[in-house]
Amino acid sequence: MNTRESTFLLQAENLVKRYSTTLAVDHVSLYVRPGECVALLGPNGAGKTSTCEMLEGLLTPDEGTISICGLGYARNRREILELIGVQLQETQLYKKATVRETLQLFASFYRSSEDLNGLLSATHLNNLENRRLEALSGGQKQALYIACSLINRPRLLFLDEPSAGLDPEARRRIWALIGQVKQSERGIFLTTHYLEEAEKLADRVAIMFEGRLAAQDSPAGLIRTYCPGAVWGFSLDASAETLSAQRDYLKLHLPWLHHGVETQGGCELNSLEASKQIQELTVVARQKSIGVHSLYLRQSTLEDVFLKLTGRRLDETHQRH
Repeated sequence: MNTRESTFLLQAENLVKRYSTTLAVDHVSLYVRPGECVALLGPNGAGKTSTCEMLEGLLTPDEGTISICGLGYARNRREILELIGVQLQETQLYKKATVRETLQLFASFYRSSEDLNGLLSATHLNNLENRRLEALSGGQKQALYIACSLINRPRLLFLDEPSAGLDPEARRRIWALIGQVKQSERGIFLTTHYLEEAEKLADRVAIMFEGRLAAQDSPAGLIRTYCPGAVWGFSLDASAETLSAQRDYLKLHLPWLHHGVETQGGCELNSLEASKQIQELTVVARQKSIGVHSLYLRQSTLEDVFLKLTGRRLDETHQRH
């Protein structure tokens, strides 16, 4: 990295974490600048949790360095904890406490804290300050969890699945709140299994696979690099018994089909020559009387990048351990 370290809120270099003989995190480097949101994506077992716990100071790396606003956990742990906020997805708080009481408790943990009235207003909880946590909706609880992570005016915010399980309207409110945090020149490190969330909020996306960073760039940059052009696909009008044979015939006469991904009834490809390939498919299929239907063409997305790099779709890999 040729940018001076002082410009980073987070700078992690060559992080390594081992569990017995398993290399969970293999020389991972990440950074976050002021006003920037970085999203970390990856399938189960990719090393995301271990990476996040090292960045948050919950785990000590076996190798590598972590700098938070120029400080290291070994010598400046207390100072760093004043500078970061952490929102965990599965937060357990006292259910009988009110919203205001919960925020007052969290404020007591720090040397200085946000004005509670202003924070309640910013997180749209001002009309709920006297409501007990057990009476809050899922979206209201998530807003409170984020408010708790903001109570100490952190310069760097860690968000773990901030809109998981929420309905679309509640999710949009959480996204708007995160957008306000970005505008205040704070940094955000986000983990999510919603690709739309990553595309909406993240300035850069880091994709982990098998303990390593497979790619790191802006969403648009990742698409340009790994999935330029368009995505197109089709289904075959075939029975379960004949589908495999028909697909093999097409691959034999259309070698570029080997670069595609098999779908339930056909194939999907990322290509710079979609129109030409569709024409060739139509000709070969007609010669063998193979029925092609459900033909579609669309722009590449971040999901296509994730699929190409990991061989899996993100929503299929998400399971809480």
